Amino acid sequence: MMPNTRVTMLGIAVLAALAMPAWAQSGKKPVKGPATQKKLYCWNQDGQRICSDTLPADAVNQARDEINASSGARSAAIDRALSADERVAAAVAAAQAQADLAAEQTRKRTEQAMLTTFQSEDELRRVFSERTALIDNNVQTARYNVASLREGLVTLLREAGNRELSGGKVPEKLAKDIQARHNALLWQQRLQASFERQRADLDGEIEQIILRYRALQAPKAS
Repeated sequence: MMPNTRVTMLGIAVLAALAMPAWAQSGKKPVKGPATQKKLYCWNQDGQRICSDTLPADAVNQARDEINASSGARSAAIDRALSADERVAAAVAAAQAQADLAAEQTRKRTEQAMLTTFQSEDELRRVFSERTALIDNNVQTARYNVASLREGLVTLLREAGNRELSGGKVPEKLAKDIQARHNALLWQQRLQASFERQRADLDGEIEQIILRYRALQAPKAS
């Protein structure tokens, strides 16, 4: 049975050899039973490549390769877990990509139909209703989350303060809950700021389109 221990990259060949079925050496293939494929996990730790037949808790969030112990071929490549700041950046990027796609679709429709379809500025503004609703929803959701997280954080801080004023100690769990709630609040505040910037940019874009429409309509009115 394969030992449950970490080895360096040089030990992969040894582990793979240990995992080789006995019939491969004897040349006699046994009757097939249920397939059980063993895996090796390889990751970088303190500048060294580590491989193991089990994944320890301190490596769960790290980038790693999963290797078929029988064939030695890599079966999967797992990215490391994102940090809180990276999750915020990813969420902002996804929201921005969604808004950019909607913007491009709107611009194409607007340029094509500006002179032939819209009889008034109000009709033109309605083209932006979908994008406006999307970003407004993001803003409102972020604001609600910020308010909720802030209220919860105030409650936790008040509890911690009361314990200290009464001569007691703040429990470790309570301290961790306060830190986690504070981090979540900062995350939501950054999201809110990003969505509000998108909303302001959209207002500016709409006004630019309206000005363009007016300029295109001017010769018709004269």
